[in-house]
Amino acid sequence: MTGDIAVLAFGGRRPARALNSLQCIQVDDPAAIDAAVRGLSRVIVLGGDAELATVLTRLMRAELLDVEVAPVQGFAGARRALRGAARRVPLIRDDTATAVVGSALWLPPDQSASIHGEGVVDDTVLFDGEVAGVRIEPMATLPGLRAAVLDGRRRRWVSGRAAQLGTTGARVVRDGVAGPREVKRSTLYRHTTGWLRVG
Repeated sequence: MTGDIAVLAFGGRRPARALNSLQCIQVDDPAAIDAAVRGLSRVIVLGGDAELATVLTRLMRAELLDVEVAPVQGFAGARRALRGAARRVPLIRDDTATAVVGSALWLPPDQSASIHGEGVVDDTVLFDGEVAGVRIEPMATLPGLRAAVLDGRRRRWVSGRAAQLGTTGARVVRDGVAGPREVKRSTLYRHTTGWLRVG
């Protein structure tokens, strides 16, 4: 029933005509998502990876991961978001309880340096020493994520449940959004409960 579905729109985005019958909530403050999604069976998210990650972060923290989530970028996929079936996929988060849906990066503290330390995916050493950076991506299937060193050559992906970094200093970028401060440690891992993705 469409009464159990609402659109969460970011950045002033407007829903496609196929979604005009639904309540559309313009999201200016992420904290407003908590109240907006209660009682809904599905939310349609108009935004990019960072906005989708914001919604999933709020659902995870509120323990509302039984709400189906339909990402829509542009006008494509509006009908699928409304009528498509949902399936549970791994939810990747980090140690700040922030969800990641597109990718995360471990980067040097400044553009001219390298990351010095060790990166591990489950029991596999990804690097030990200095690297230009690391990319971590959620997977649609188990074990949940994969990671690779950014070294300019063909990437060697290592998949697992968790990726951990210990370093003298690094920046964490989640879905294009840089963290507020340099870190010595960072962990991304599969949450105990996945999210219900539509489409």
